[in-house]
Amino acid sequence: MNSRPVESLGPQETRVLFQAMWFFFHLVLCLIAWGIALGAITLFHPAYVPPLVTLIVSFVVPLVAGFGFTKLHPTESATLPWMLGLIWWMVWGLHVLDMPTGPMACYHCGAVDKLWLTFLSLNSDSGLLDGQGRFIATWPAVAMIGYSIGAKLGLRNADIPFESN
Repeated sequence: MNSRPVESLGPQETRVLFQAMWFFFHLVLCLIAWGIALGAITLFHPAYVPPLVTLIVSFVVPLVAGFGFTKLHPTESATLPWMLGLIWWMVWGLHVLDMPTGPMACYHCGAVDKLWLTFLSLNSDSGLLDGQGRFIATWPAVAMIGYSIGAKLGLRNADIPFESN
């Protein structure tokens, strides 16, 4: 593959580069919004926060951040982090499916039980991933999906200057 300086790129290559940079910017912005939300929950030092509350906060705060930032600076790339969220969740799902079971670690669990108890169950845990399956995979994926939905809502009737070729 020939390498060329950025100045010699044509309009189509420049557009793809522009979209990739904005995609990663929005991905980082989404994860920062999610981190701030979880940090705010932690600052209140609750004795117990139900997983459902954290799931809702993980969805709503990035949704609002995606909506707000896309209203300020509209780009179509802001609607794409949901794909990486699903890929992230699937990669961790494959990792969990490959993990051995044993006492205190989803003993005699099938594939569906492993995935359900590790990532989706709100009242019990599989013991795999040290009980952090929702924190490692589910809540970040939900945050990326929420950010993408908020960005899509923010793009309604928006004029996208560079990407509207």
